[in-house]
Amino acid sequence: MNGIILKPQQGPQEMFLSSPADICIYGGAAGGGKTYGLLLEPLRHLENSEFGAVIFRKNSNQIFSEGGLWDTSYKVYPLVNGDPKKTPSPMWTFDSGAKVTFAHMDREKDVLKWQGSQIALIGFDELTHFSKNQFFYMLSRNRSTCGIRPYVRATCNPDCDSWVAEFISWWIDQETGYPIPERSGVIRFMTQLNDTLYWGATPSEVVEQAMGQMAIEDVKSVTFIASKLTDNKILMENDPGYMANLKALSTVERERLLEGNWKIRPAAGLYFHRARVNMLEEIPTDVFAWVRAWDLAATEDRKGTRPEDGPAYTACVLMGKRKNGRYIVADVINRRMNSSDVRRTVLNTAILDKAKYGRKVRIRMNQDPGQAGKDQAEQYLKLLQGFSVNIERESGDKVTRFEPFSAQALGISGSEAGNVDILIAPWNDAYFSQFESFPDSRFKDMADASGTAFNELSNIKNLSLPPGTAMTADRASPWSI
Repeated sequence: MNGIILKPQQGPQEMFLSSPADICIYGGAAGGGKTYGLLLEPLRHLENSEFGAVIFRKNSNQIFSEGGLWDTSYKVYPLVNGDPKKTPSPMWTFDSGAKVTFAHMDREKDVLKWQGSQIALIGFDELTHFSKNQFFYMLSRNRSTCGIRPYVRATCNPDCDSWVAEFISWWIDQETGYPIPERSGVIRFMTQLNDTLYWGATPSEVVEQAMGQMAIEDVKSVTFIASKLTDNKILMENDPGYMANLKALSTVERERLLEGNWKIRPAAGLYFHRARVNMLEEIPTDVFAWVRAWDLAATEDRKGTRPEDGPAYTACVLMGKRKNGRYIVADVINRRMNSSDVRRTVLNTAILDKAKYGRKVRIRMNQDPGQAGKDQAEQYLKLLQGFSVNIERESGDKVTRFEPFSAQALGISGSEAGNVDILIAPWNDAYFSQFESFPDSRFKDMADASGTAFNELSNIKNLSLPPGTAMTADRASPWSI
């Protein structure tokens, strides 16, 4: 290896690369050096001309994205005379003939492409992205004639709803969701029979659990090794701001990616606390960008029904970005209206915004899928001629779209307040109440509009500051709650 020494960092990464288990799963938080460790693993076999490893990602974009698997491999494999090629499959070959291939399995049936394969080392980067069936099917391809005992290595971040959470449950405290430190790296034994997993402290115990229907040689040794950002000293030194980035995530994502929590899931009270926002009497004069985002629902009120059983609301949020980096929510509309009233309200609000702020407020709407969504988008583009309008298709679920705004509203872990200002107005209580019950509440319209406004605002770099005369708030909006 030309005198070059490549070695893991002390701690979990070293445990991962020295584990004798047939299946070793490594991770549980972001930034623990998981992908780098996975790329180091094949290096021990580079002198074996018949050795081959395949490392899987869910889709090809994850292989070739900026800073992804392919980019990271360039920090390792050229140091040992690796020769890269991207076609027909991304692969590194080495002087002996050993090779490491990167592949993706997006669909369930993609496993069939590997029928007849013999893969000495199978790697899964982000195992929670793969299904249980994909994983166990590929175990049948984990075989070798190159003299190396076949084995599997995988990395992952926490996902309480994935099959992996159940698979590694012995290593996780089921009350707190955090890894049990003294069990990290401890080997247990497992086999699967008729879709049922049997576990034991020894291979014999597994065979006994399976009532003798499996042989000792069918039993696999398994372990889970937990890691966190603080275990990756190199990353902490090279990118000291990454810890702050993780602390700034929403509560759920911070627990997953910073603390390694396998039980946390979206629940009411985790995405917003009214005590963490800053209330203002007037709109500040340093707002340099504005977005009014709409969440449309052209459904008429149903008379005589309880509000909680009624149709969805049309909601919109006017949000601004300040020069000091803070965000302000200056106006909220939340009403049940028929389709013609919705269109009239959208147009009237655009006219009022233009008159009030002296500059075009960026109007943002989401386009529903299908032809109906396309037709509606075209209608609003015609309706709002002369205004700055951006209509895009929705991507991600409601929680995912709301999380960036939630992170700003909650602020960095350990801080006293978040990064969001709210104008004092009659709509405040209804606005806060919906957020504090998100995502369990029946109605999420104001949350959807706020998430959309924030995400659109994040893409705006420089806009002119509205004139000082536009800074007086109109809290008696006829469209408010």
